[in-house]
Amino acid sequence: MNQFDMEPFLLSFRLAAITTILLFIFSVPLAWKLSQTRSKSKPFIEALVSMPIVLPPTVLGFYLLIFLSDRSPLGMFLKEMFSVNLVFTFEGILIASCIYSFPFMLQPLQSGMEQVPVKLLEASYVLGKSKLETLMHVILPNIKPSILTGVIITFAHTVGEFGVVLMVGGSIQGETRVASIAIYELVELLDYKMAHVYSLILIAFSFSVLMVVYILNHRNRASG
Repeated sequence: MNQFDMEPFLLSFRLAAITTILLFIFSVPLAWKLSQTRSKSKPFIEALVSMPIVLPPTVLGFYLLIFLSDRSPLGMFLKEMFSVNLVFTFEGILIASCIYSFPFMLQPLQSGMEQVPVKLLEASYVLGKSKLETLMHVILPNIKPSILTGVIITFAHTVGEFGVVLMVGGSIQGETRVASIAIYELVELLDYKMAHVYSLILIAFSFSVLMVVYILNHRNRASG
């Protein structure tokens, strides 16, 4: 029987933390733009960024594997110019995780921004505030529940991801072998006892995350 190894969990949490930070930075301006625009292209953009929700992870992982490999224009450029290889590396699964978890951060932020009263925006503009100042000092402070939901769900979703990470990163100890992949390998080895231990940790983590989200949402409704 295999001994318990904390490293896959630490790697999963590291991947999830960096993914969440990056997605928050990139999602805020896009969510703000989508919440304010009435362009005919808005449904197309929303459908495009939401694709990872409905696409099988193996399909997305397959095309990301091709896109990031050293045979693609991007991969060839990175390898020749910077000697960087994205396939089967932490950086590669980070890119894959950001793409796969993107809608889980974007949608709560956009939904929260669309619910901010127009009068608050108009008052900010009347006072001479720019769009950036309005976003930073009016919008974001008024959508804290949406921000917390997006951050928590994105983090948890990344921790539990399997298909995309496996396709792009494989299973390299200390580099791409996250907790979900470790469970898969334990099952392949018929080590069900240790697979139970790993799985129960993720179940407890997932339940705790959902509890936090629902508690925050209920508190927000009660205070509203």
